[in-house]
Amino acid sequence: MQYVSTRGKAPVLNFEDAMLTGLARDGGLYVPAETPQFSPDDIAAMAGKSYADIAFRVMKPLVGDVFTDEEFTGIIERAYGDFGHEACAPMVQLAPNHFLLELFHGPTLAFKDFAMQLVGQLFQFSLTRRGERVTIVGATSGDTGSAAIEAFKGLDAVDLFIMYPHGRVSDVQRRQMTTPTESNVHALAVDGDFDDCQARLKDMFNDHDFRDGVRLAGVNSLNWGRVLAQIVYYFAAATALGAPHRKVSFTVPTGNFGDIFAGYMAKKMGLQIDRLVIATNQNDILHRAIDTGTYAATGVKPSISPSMDIQVSSNFERVLFDAYGRDGNAVEVGMEEFKNTGSFEISQGAISMLRDTFQSGRASEEETSATIKDMLARTGEVLCPHSAVGVKVAQEYLGEEPMITLATAHPAKFPDAVQAACGVHPDLPARMGDLFDREECFTQVPNDLDALKTLIKGRIS
Repeated sequence: MQYVSTRGKAPVLNFEDAMLTGLARDGGLYVPAETPQFSPDDIAAMAGKSYADIAFRVMKPLVGDVFTDEEFTGIIERAYGDFGHEACAPMVQLAPNHFLLELFHGPTLAFKDFAMQLVGQLFQFSLTRRGERVTIVGATSGDTGSAAIEAFKGLDAVDLFIMYPHGRVSDVQRRQMTTPTESNVHALAVDGDFDDCQARLKDMFNDHDFRDGVRLAGVNSLNWGRVLAQIVYYFAAATALGAPHRKVSFTVPTGNFGDIFAGYMAKKMGLQIDRLVIATNQNDILHRAIDTGTYAATGVKPSISPSMDIQVSSNFERVLFDAYGRDGNAVEVGMEEFKNTGSFEISQGAISMLRDTFQSGRASEEETSATIKDMLARTGEVLCPHSAVGVKVAQEYLGEEPMITLATAHPAKFPDAVQAACGVHPDLPARMGDLFDREECFTQVPNDLDALKTLIKGRIS
C-alpha cells in the first residue's frame, strides 16, 4: 500500500514511512494512493467478532506488508488491552432509531485513545526495530494531548512535547497532560488558541532544518495512523446493527474533520453508510463550508465543548483532495489562499461532491446544554458537551435508517458544563480518582515559533 500527499509533490511512501513522517514535506497530508474494497461478504463476516479482530481485518489492507500478520495482531492487542469495556466501543440506544456509540472507555476517557494507543504501539515497534529515536510534537485542543501522553510516556524511543492553549482546556484535560511524571513528556501551555498551536506545529514541520535536526514526528490527526485507527469503529458499529444487509447513518461531532474523514474512508471502502452528518458547535467553519461553499475562518469563540473550538480544520484538506479529483495543485492553491487570506471559494464541482457526501448542522451553547438536560430526563444518559452537539444535530436527520451518534468523551472530563446543564456532577472513574491530588508540571510559552524551537532543542540536547 502506497501513500501520496494531498499536494502531490512529496515522495510516495509506504504505510510505515508515512506514519513516521506525519506531515508530508510539501505541506500536504498523506492519503492512500488507492482505496481497498470490502465486499458485502467481507463485511458480513465481521459481525459478532471482537473489536481487535475487526480492527485487524479493516486496517491490514491499508497497512500492507510492513508488518507480518503476527506482528500486527500483537500491536492491536496491546493497543486495546487496557480499555475499560470488553467491547471497546459499545452502543446504547437513545430512541427507536438512534444509537450512541461510546468511544470513551479508553485510558484517557476520549475517542482519541482508539487512535493514539494504536499509534503509540506502532511507533514503538517500528522505531525499536530500526534503532531510531524521534521527537514528537503535538498540538491539542484537549483530548489528543492526554491520549498522546498516555500512549507515549516512558517510551525509550520518543521525546514527546504537547502544546495546548493556555486556559482553554478543561481542568480534567489539563491535569491529564500536566501530571504524568515520565521524563520524556513535556506539557507546553501556549499563549493562544488551538489554531495557534496547530499553526506552530505546521511551521515546525515546514522548517526542514529544524525538522531533520530533531528528527521531528507528529501524532496529531494530520498523521495518517490516527485516521486509520478511527475507521475501525465505523465498521464495528455498522455490523452490530445489521450491515451490510441494511445501511446505517453516522453523526460525528468534529472540529478538525479527522473523525468524520475516517467515516468517509469507511464508506469508500464499501461500508453501507447512508448519511455522514458533520456536527459543529458555534465554531462552525465546516457547517458553513458545506452550506455556503466558502471555507472561511471567523475567529475561535471559546465554548463548553472546547475540543471543537477550531477554525482551521486540517483534515478537511484530505477530503478536498478527492473533491478536486486528486489534483494536488488545486488543493495547494486553495490551502495557500486560505492561509494568506483566511478563506477560499470551493469550486462548483468540489462543493457538489461534498454536498453529495456530507450533511451538516450546528449547535449553539444553549442548544448543547438543553440537549444534555433533555437526554438525562428522557434516557438517563449523561452526555459530555461534544457528544451533546452530535446528538442535537443527529436529531435533525433521523430517518428510516439507524442513526449512530459518536459519543466522543466521558462527561466527567467536562464536569462543570455538565452540572450546569443538568444538575448532575459526573464523577471520574475510580482509576482516575486521585487526578486532582497529583502535582502538575508544565511550561507556559509564548505563541512564538523561535521560542518553541529553542525550548524543544534545549530539552532533548
